[in-house]
Amino acid sequence: MTLDATIASLPAIAFGDSAPMSAAEFLEACGGRDVLAPDSRLGRAWRDLETQLRNAAAAARGHADHARRAQGCSIYWKNRVLACFSEKNPAKRQDSIDKTWWDAAGELADPASPLGEGALAAYAARLRILIRRSGASAEKGFAVMDRAISGAEGNLEQE
Repeated sequence: MTLDATIASLPAIAFGDSAPMSAAEFLEACGGRDVLAPDSRLGRAWRDLETQLRNAAAAARGHADHARRAQGCSIYWKNRVLACFSEKNPAKRQDSIDKTWWDAAGELADPASPLGEGALAAYAARLRILIRRSGASAEKGFAVMDRAISGAEGNLEQE
């Protein structure tokens, strides 16, 4: 199947939707080709952009000394990430962070080639976001907190 036919055959995705397919199903739909492979041009571009976003998030959390090297530096993305951290509600803050990553994935797509390899890479990055978000739930969050609290209580009893 040609690249443009592959892209056209993928289900539409939007931020906030549940993931319409798994990563394995996406890879199969792409004929086994990982467009975000670390050694590919678009994989490196996404990794650099993600590194810039992670560096901005680390700086917002007060961990700027953990910054990693990346090609380029976008003040726009840095400011978008910093704005996310002004949100006091942790759930809304995470939504804002995820939306920033979602929007940043759009940088991979060439507007002049809406059915090109960059569009497929943007879809792949955005699908990863949806898959990760689909795996999160209040129940899982409460389970993590329960384990952390019971572990802390056990440590207090030992003292």
